[in-house]
Amino acid sequence: MGDWKKTMAKVLGGEADAGIRYDDLCVMLKRLGYEAHNSGSSHTIFRKAGCDLINIQNAGGKAKAYQVRQIRAHLENQK
Repeated sequence: MGDWKKTMAKVLGGEADAGIRYDDLCVMLKRLGYEAHNSGSSHTIFRKAGCDLINIQNAGGKAKAYQVRQIRAHLENQK
């Protein structure tokens, strides 16, 4: 299983929201077809046609837990 798939399993599992690495989450979203647009040194906005914007903040190498929950909800709604 690829690293991005492991990250996706963690995100969808919902048991480690505070432990998801920012870089891993960015790679996962890119593999899912989202385009990254940096809006600063600590924020990245992801876009995909027909989908809402996803904003991720780098907090010391980790993604914010509430943003991981938002991404999980977004991905579950896409199914």
